[in-house]
Amino acid sequence: MRYSSIDILRASAIVVMVIVHFLENLSGVREWSPDGFGAPLFTFLTGMSYWLWLSGQEARGREDSEISKVTLRRGLFLFGLGFVFNAFVWLPEDLFTWDILTFIGVSLIVLNVVRNFAMPMSLLLIILSTSVSPILQTVANYPAYWVQGYFECDPTLSEVIIGFFITGHFPIFPWIAFPVSGFVAASLIFSKNARPAGLPRSIVMTGAVLVAISASAVLVRWYAPVVFSKSFLNGWSMFPASPEYVSGTLGMTLLLFTFCHRWVDQNPRFANRSGLLSVASMFSRYSLSIYLLHHIVHIWPLWIYGISMNQEPTYYWGQAFPYGVSLILALLFIVCCYFVFRWVEKSEKPTIESWMRWICD
Repeated sequence: MRYSSIDILRASAIVVMVIVHFLENLSGVREWSPDGFGAPLFTFLTGMSYWLWLSGQEARGREDSEISKVTLRRGLFLFGLGFVFNAFVWLPEDLFTWDILTFIGVSLIVLNVVRNFAMPMSLLLIILSTSVSPILQTVANYPAYWVQGYFECDPTLSEVIIGFFITGHFPIFPWIAFPVSGFVAASLIFSKNARPAGLPRSIVMTGAVLVAISASAVLVRWYAPVVFSKSFLNGWSMFPASPEYVSGTLGMTLLLFTFCHRWVDQNPRFANRSGLLSVASMFSRYSLSIYLLHHIVHIWPLWIYGISMNQEPTYYWGQAFPYGVSLILALLFIVCCYFVFRWVEKSEKPTIESWMRWICD
């Protein structure tokens, strides 16, 4: 079953990521962009969508072993796609940056294990992955991998593994907290034992508490002992993902989804707004294709133009256009995506989503 709230939020997440990446890669701007909000929402919805898919498979009587096989194939497909994406969209030396595609692939494999956990075990995983991350980042010397403002590592087994777990763009610690949280939230909201209407109080309270903890930690950091603040409190930071950032964005995501679920999925009047829902549904269904395409559209021209001007391929990265031009280009791309994928949908053209289903299911 598809929920309009999930489609709306996933469409919002992909739009945010498109805008952020255009501004960052074309203009070098992060301060005046919605940076840091798209990825938590997108990865949270990965866990939520997996729970809904899992429930559908179990309702059809599919064997547990078959569910595991499909999950593993999908996870490995996305994991491999992440490497192809890094090598051909970015550059071969960026193969092991551990971007969001490789992370989502691994998170599906982890969720295949988590689905057999009792609720307390899943919650413990979320808490531990968030709380131990600052310690791991300190031990691994996180700043040494981010000297230029982005992740770099030598192609050695030890540094690649450290990047995968701790220092990459989207490492397991603490990012695994988001898909697991989405999975747990879905089990509470959509299960047969859930309340038929209204806001799930436990989710709302958890979201509010997490936001309050995040805000308090950001303020307390300036008054805490230096040893404690340097080891555990990094302020509002996405790279590395600090406890304040994880708890804050996770709390906001929980609140955003629960209110959206209440006002959209449980609101009969919203069903009449078919135009808005159809646009959100289309962007949600093709979010993976849009994610890949928007990088190709704005990254490849930078590399090609740099080479044509006898410069390094990355010479114009972050300095190609002013902020306003990059924002306009991002919005134009989003509008073009609507017409392109509307045509793809009507003509039933193959997409990366259909290839994944054909290969993995």
